[in-house]
Amino acid sequence: MGILNLTPDSFYSGSRMDSLDAALMQADQMIKEGAAILDIGGYSTRPGADDVPVGEELERVIPVIEALRKRSPEVLLSIDTFRQKVAMEARDAGADIVNDVSGGELDEAMLDWVGNQHDMPYIMMHMRGNPKTMKGLDEYKDLVPEVIRELWPPFERLRKQGKTDIIIDPGFGFAKNIEQNFEMLGKLNEFSLFKAPILVGLSRKSMIYRTLGIEAKEALAGTISLNTVALLKGADILRVHDVREAVQTIELLKMLP
Repeated sequence: MGILNLTPDSFYSGSRMDSLDAALMQADQMIKEGAAILDIGGYSTRPGADDVPVGEELERVIPVIEALRKRSPEVLLSIDTFRQKVAMEARDAGADIVNDVSGGELDEAMLDWVGNQHDMPYIMMHMRGNPKTMKGLDEYKDLVPEVIRELWPPFERLRKQGKTDIIIDPGFGFAKNIEQNFEMLGKLNEFSLFKAPILVGLSRKSMIYRTLGIEAKEALAGTISLNTVALLKGADILRVHDVREAVQTIELLKMLP
């Protein structure tokens, strides 16, 4: 899954797109490098990010989804939003998947709506609070069991609605500190309890560059290393800024007996 940020304030400057043409060029490059999914977002969820009005979020993402649907019909398009209205309009524009960083917690209409979209996969991520408050909500007695327990009610709610195509994202960096992120990565296989595909988003995150004392732009090698661990621990989808390197990592691991 290639990341297509249509925001001016994403934590990684190399992923910011400021025009439709720039976004389409980046998308074309990611597709050429092997991306099976493009994740299109118009609301930065970095820690402390400012709120974005719904109208502005729609203005950022809908033209790109419409254009990509026409020029790249073979690629799956994911809308990265926690708002039901944005998800609904993105679906109408051609999006295939909803990627909700809040797991249905930030818009009460999301779960009911997505539960009725039986042909539209839903990525349910774990987060506490919202982008402005999540950094102070990282107190856990037993990290992984608590994350699983907090994801379970919305997961079961959707299952009872008959939805089967749910993807679980443990939410690296969302209401988890650096040490907790590494603990969760080491125990990633415990999320197999959901019997659902697991998505991992580690690309160039602070758990890499702060641990190494570098900047996000220098964190590619660290990203490759941790993506390798994630795949060995059971990850099914890698959400990345650098598609070519992720595809190469996957291809090499496929060769293991």
